[in-house]
Amino acid sequence: MLHLQPGHMIVQRRVSLPNKLGLHARPAMQMVELANKFSSQVTITKNGRKVDCKNMIAVLTLGAPQGSELLVTADGDDAEDAVAAVGDLIAAGFGED
Repeated sequence: MLHLQPGHMIVQRRVSLPNKLGLHARPAMQMVELANKFSSQVTITKNGRKVDCKNMIAVLTLGAPQGSELLVTADGDDAEDAVAAVGDLIAAGFGED
């Protein structure tokens, strides 16, 4: 966690993508909907490529298969909550088997 100024922070968490089909349309939509509940800017990075977690097309273009290492980053007032929520959703495999 990086503190930049009072009330402003950047939070990051690495998560491995466990679900068999990877980051396809249904889990991508779940993640986008969840990220949009937060005021912080939320991004997902895979292999150095960073995309806006609030943009469905951007998330789908990551092409993240099962086992991908994703870096969830949030910047803003509710960054800790955003990273925890999105990270937990990914770690849980989006409710898929």
